[in-house]
Amino acid sequence: MDNRVCGFYCDRILKGEIEVPVYFENELVFAYHHTNPLWEHHVVLLPKKHVESLLTLDESDNGLLLELIGTAKMIAGDFMARFGAARVYTNLGDYQSEKHLHWHIGSGRQLRPY
Repeated sequence: MDNRVCGFYCDRILKGEIEVPVYFENELVFAYHHTNPLWEHHVVLLPKKHVESLLTLDESDNGLLLELIGTAKMIAGDFMARFGAARVYTNLGDYQSEKHLHWHIGSGRQLRPY
């Protein structure tokens, strides 16, 4: 994991300071069931390396991006098979509350406002 200042995801989630229900993990990515979900089924997917946002990915991150997309595809495919629908997105700028690239994969009824 990169040592740059990150915040919640690097400092708490990826270091294991906050225990979260793991959906999937490998050497590059970490996905967990959101602890305050927006939808009935809500997974957060993030790279273990600190990357601020989709816009700050470098060409040297192409392998990481492929891993993120492949994992998002796997989770979305699981949601499609089990629930019949899925959404996959990342936020940028003012919409991105945590400045660590992460993707939301969700399905089902919305539980709270955005």
